[in-house]
Formats: sequence, C-alpha cells, structure tokens
Amino acid sequence: MATRRQVPWHRSAVLVALMLAAFTFNTAENLPIGLLELIAEDLRVSVSAVGYLVTGYGVTVAVASLPLAHVMRAVPRRHVLTGLLAALVVSSMVAALATSYWLLLVARLLTALAQALFWAVMGPVAVSLFLPEARGHVVGALSVAGSLALVAGVPAGTWLGQQSDWPVPVAMLAGLGLASLVTIAVLLPTSRPEEGHAAYGTDPDARRFGTVLAAGTLSATGAFTGYTYIVKFLGDVSGFAGSTVSALLLAFGVACLAGVSITGALLNRFPYSALTAAVATQAAGMLGLYAAGTDPVAAVVFLVLVGGALGPVFMATQNAMLRCAPGRTDIALAANSGAYNAGIAAGAAVGGLVLPLTGVRGTFLVGGLLTASACAVLLGERLLPGGRRHKAVLTSSVRQA
Repeated sequence: MATRRQVPWHRSAVLVALMLAAFTFNTAENLPIGLLELIAEDLRVSVSAVGYLVTGYGVTVAVASLPLAHVMRAVPRRHVLTGLLAALVVSSMVAALATSYWLLLVARLLTALAQALFWAVMGPVAVSLFLPEARGHVVGALSVAGSLALVAGVPAGTWLGQQSDWPVPVAMLAGLGLASLVTIAVLLPTSRPEEGHAAYGTDPDARRFGTVLAAGTLSATGAFTGYTYIVKFLGDVSGFAGSTVSALLLAFGVACLAGVSITGALLNRFPYSALTAAVATQAAGMLGLYAAGTDPVAAVVFLVLVGGALGPVFMATQNAMLRCAPGRTDIALAANSGAYNAGIAAGAAVGGLVLPLTGVRGTFLVGGLLTASACAVLLGERLLPGGRRHKAVLTSSVRQA
C-alpha cells in the first residue's frame, strides 16, 4: 500500500519563515498608510510628506530589483536572505527610533532595497525545497502570506499605533523579521544559486516571458489608476458613508485573500489560463465600477471582483516567470517585481492626471481599459504562430545564462 511522502520538517519550517518574511515586508511597505496622521504630528511634517514614504518605497523597489538581482546572482541564497532580513530588522529599529522625517525616510529606503531583492530570491528558494509538482501550491502559500499583510498586518499595526504610538508597530516588525532571520540562518542549506530545479525556467520561452511582463505591467498600471482613488469613488460616486467605506476596504482585502487562495490551487494545472482569467476579472470589475458604480449593490459586487483579482494577477505572473524565464528565474522574478512596482507608480500618476479631467469615475474607465489591453496582450500571444519554434535554442543555451 502506497504511503504519502512526508516533507522534512525543516523544509516546512523554512517555508513558514519565508511566508512570515513576505508578510512582514508587505506590512512594512504599507503600514505608514494607516499611521499617516500620527507620524505627521509626531515628526511635524505634512500628511502628504508621510505619503511620500510609501511612494518612495515603491519607486525604490521598482528601480532596484533587477540591478540588485544581477549583482547578487552568484551569492548563496542562505547568505542573501539572512542579509536581507538583517537589513529589515535594522531598518525597522532605526525607523522606530527616528526623531526626524529624513532619518525615517532613509530607514524606509533601506527596507525597500531589501524587499527589492527579497521578492527575486524568495520564490526560487521556496520552490526548490519541494517537489516540482508542488510549485503552484508553494507560490500560492507565499502569496497568501503577502496578502495577509493588507488584510491583517496593516489594520492591526494601525490599531496598535493608535492605542500606543506609531513606533510600537514598526518595532514589532523588527521582531517578526528576526524570527524569520534565525529560522533561515539555522535551517536553510548553503547552496549555489544555480543549483536546484527552480533555478531556471521549466519551460523557457523568451516571447512568453515578454508577454507576461508586459501584461503584468499594464495590469498593475490599470489597477492603480483607479484603486488609488477608491475611497473617493466609494464616497462620491457610490454614496457610502466613511464608516461603511472602511468596512468595504476590509471586504476588498478579504476578497484579495480569497482570490490568491483559490488561484493558488489552480496554478499547477492552469498556469497561464489562471493569469488570463485574473486579468480579465480585474478588467470586468473596474469597468463595472465605472458603468454601474452609482448603484451601491453593484459597486460592492464589482469592488469584490477587483479585490479578488488584484492579488492573483501578481501571483500568477510570478508563477509564470518560474516557468517561462529564458534564463535564471531570480533575474526574471526581479524583472517582474520591478515592472509591477513601476506599473503601480505609473497607475497612480495616470490617475492623478485623469482625475481633474473626467472625475473619479474616469479613473476606473481608463484603468479598466488599460487592464483590458493587458488581457488582449495575453490572448494575442496565444494566437501568434511559432510560439515554440525557438524553444530548442533557449533550452540548450539557458544553462549558460
């Protein structure tokens, strides 16, 4: 009678540590959103200046991901991850102790630099710990942990900061980072980055790599063209009160968590179809908000659709990079993370340009059309001939990357 193969406990422990690190990094990135007024009052700066702590963080990740991955491509991943988590711990403590805006900004940028490389190396390390057929489930677990930052991490940190002071939740991030650091330093083997089945794409295809990269960037740009102004939309267009908007944002986060959980279960069987479906769902949600957002019930339905797609889009592009990367997967993942964060920044900028011209509804129309174009890119790639004709060349040369 066949028995189910047991996963060694230390591999599961490393995966949990990586999930905790993903949760901590995502919480650190977005926590100032919930602490804007507290930080502004304590450091005697404007609320918009505190907002730049989030914007600067995202831009740093976008710009630094690919160069850092290239520079660190030969360093054993155990050393890279422990260094990145050490930077998270130190920068979080410096931020918690900061008495000036500029010191806080420097600490934030250090955290952003660590996160820029973390997303590039985390996936291949986690996937390499398990059998290839478990790849989709591992990517899904990491994405669920990252999504929990918005559903639980930021709200909990905001509440804790309001009950005490804003440095308290920031300092707690250092504690979470330290727990991940110790676990990985003790349990993760020291191996060369190019070793393991996750070091290179399982199905290398340069054209598909470019298609996924372009679609992910367009999708992120479209999403944040509208989502940046979702609070204003729900209040001005849908007519919800401020207290109700807070509950709707929580529902949005829960939908995001549900979306990544469901999509994670499908990634192994339908890796590229899952991405197309997520992008199409996001486009439908955003265009639905534009067309029917004046009706409160319809607004809730389409808001949930957007939330249920937003997390799965990034997760599915990450999973696709592990498959179609024409060279090292860490470089491909760095390119994907950088492009996605660039899309977030571009989306906020596009929304800012559209808002005074068409009103807040127009931001969702433009965002929906951009997302629909991302869906068209994915579908168009399937219709083009010769999708596999250069596959043999890639497969034979990829080990030289």
